[in-house]
Amino acid sequence: MPSLRFQVVSDAFKKHPLYVQSPKERPSEFFAKYVFNKQKMAKYLDKDTYSKMLDVIDNGSPLDRQTADKVADGMKQWAMELGVTHCTHWFQPLTNTTAEKHDAFVEHDGMGGMIEEFSGKSLVQQEPDASSFPSGGIRSTFEARGYSAWDPTSPVFVMGDTLMIPTVFISYTGEALDYKTPLLKGLQAINKAATAVVQYFNPEVKKVITNLGWEQEYFLIDEGLYSARPDLLLTGRTLMGHSSAKDQQMDDHYFGAIPERVAEFMKDLEIHALELGIPCKTRHNEVAPNQFELAPIYEECNLAVDHNMLIMSLMQKVARKHGFRCLLHEKPFDGINGSGKHNNWSLATDTGILLHGPGKDDLGNLRFITFVVETLMGVYKHNGLMKASIMSATNAHRLGGHEAPPVIISSFLGRQLTEVLNHFENSTDDTIYIAGKAGLKLDIPSIPELLIDNTDRNRTSPFAFTGNRFEFRAPGSEANCAAAMITLNAAVAEALVNFKERVDALIASGKEKTSAIIEILREDIKTCKPIRFDGNGYSDEWKEEAKRRGLDVEKSCPLIFDRYTDPETIKMFESLNIMNRKELAARNDIKWETYTKKVQIEARIFGDLSINHIIPQVVGYQTKLAENVAALKAILPEEQFSKVAQSNLSLISEISERIKVIEEGCEALTNARRVANKITSNREKAIAYHDTVEPIMDQVRYHIDKLEEKVDDEVWTLPKYREMLFMR
Repeated sequence: MPSLRFQVVSDAFKKHPLYVQSPKERPSEFFAKYVFNKQKMAKYLDKDTYSKMLDVIDNGSPLDRQTADKVADGMKQWAMELGVTHCTHWFQPLTNTTAEKHDAFVEHDGMGGMIEEFSGKSLVQQEPDASSFPSGGIRSTFEARGYSAWDPTSPVFVMGDTLMIPTVFISYTGEALDYKTPLLKGLQAINKAATAVVQYFNPEVKKVITNLGWEQEYFLIDEGLYSARPDLLLTGRTLMGHSSAKDQQMDDHYFGAIPERVAEFMKDLEIHALELGIPCKTRHNEVAPNQFELAPIYEECNLAVDHNMLIMSLMQKVARKHGFRCLLHEKPFDGINGSGKHNNWSLATDTGILLHGPGKDDLGNLRFITFVVETLMGVYKHNGLMKASIMSATNAHRLGGHEAPPVIISSFLGRQLTEVLNHFENSTDDTIYIAGKAGLKLDIPSIPELLIDNTDRNRTSPFAFTGNRFEFRAPGSEANCAAAMITLNAAVAEALVNFKERVDALIASGKEKTSAIIEILREDIKTCKPIRFDGNGYSDEWKEEAKRRGLDVEKSCPLIFDRYTDPETIKMFESLNIMNRKELAARNDIKWETYTKKVQIEARIFGDLSINHIIPQVVGYQTKLAENVAALKAILPEEQFSKVAQSNLSLISEISERIKVIEEGCEALTNARRVANKITSNREKAIAYHDTVEPIMDQVRYHIDKLEEKVDDEVWTLPKYREMLFMR
């Protein structure tokens, strides 16, 4: 067995310049210490500039150059007091990561020296090289120009010696090359659509805000073990490995006592996060061994997305200081739960929360039902697109595995809310009776307050109503939340626009407003009923039932991506001015190319490990067995030898058979890749990798994992699951 490192946080780690001991201050005292928030603006900007910035942030007013210069001066002063020497535009290209290019605060002073300079121009716009970022054919490689532009609604922050400026990233010709641009457009679209609808109930509402609370799941593994697994190192998951005799079957890790090493990591991470304005709230052990979760307080959607991208980067940096590696892959270990990133989504106005539950008056109750139903309408109409928004080569290993939502989008509402909608749909008069916790009377349109806290949870539901929000449970742990939020916000915005158009048409025909709203709601409750499912999403019966209901039941990842270029998808995004046909086609091309590359890398590493690691180890062990058999034959009588050597002879034979299957499988894997690589269409190539390459790896892995059980532990050089999954 090779030397493996099991090390607690040592003095060397504690002397690391980024290691933070427990602060003496309370979190509230150092929260957002490194964020140029409104409090810092009030201190470093003059009153007029501060007022203009508030208007830009809160109302979306344009930012003029003169104001930008003054803001830049204030930012520079604040940042330099913190020891900052550089700035960067921090953006989110279509790689599921973040990008940055650092520029120093220096310019020539005209007298042979240098001065610290940071202008409004540098703050508002930069021109990073865009040639090597994925564009899906929007631009050629030789067309390097791209623009990053400041997003004032997401505060600037400091990391180390660098001022980090959140930005959008677009091509020279104006197409979005990032996640933030369509996310911001989608938030604007749902604000406009939802505000128009909510004004039926409260004309004083001026805007609607989308809130997001993400729950980030992740694994920790000892760095030494991680380094000894080439598959983990290069793909983020183990491509082979037999399950541990004990893993999660005892349910003893879930919500258990947090291991001391992990608690130190979590404490360090939270301090860094709080200083950067990320409101960490919850931490706990998850279901699988060495799996954990972090969740913040809810924030405005755009800011929440930025904070999630930042926390994922922080997690990986801080983990290494504590002798860990943080695994964000959705399925790093076969046979145990993978990691997701539940997106808790809700809508709020400048006067209250739209999905907080029924209000104290009739209009408040009707408002609540309206937004629940129209959310369901959006999800129903675009259920295939919703699935495409969270699908990836990595998340495909997790979804539908009796541990995460299935690859069929449905919504769980709970018994009480389901009964409300059913009665609403079928009522012919204004009074309906429902049995609630203590029995309650539901009048239409006079709907008394409902006992929504009685709603249970359904962990097999991809999109569940959980009291004051919808929880989209299908996004993967390493994904950018924006992908799912762009689609969800657009789908709901479209549904609300359509709802208002039909209600207004009835009102124009002479119908009373409340009656018009109820009539359209009844239509929509009937229309979107197929998306509502409160049963077991893992069952085979549901798969057949979902198909009968007309829901998207496709399982192939490359084919699921087709939903992005469906006519109804293009119509929705273009009508809401979020993305155009060209941008959607480009993103799909990137998705297919990314899928292919991920599977291609896995297949190459799998073949390398099989031929250069597994087979030599197994053959070496087989040789020892053969030598043992030969030695026994030389010293034992024939009759005794046959009895004693039988088990070794059987094992030698089994090893030979499995080696042959592995060798033939690796050759078939190589040939399948060669055939697929000749395909020029990114879509068809991705389909080929899904249909012909991935299945071979699964077949060969079975035999490798069986050999792991048979081969001497000292001979097997790859760290095993039982070693990686339990903290020392």
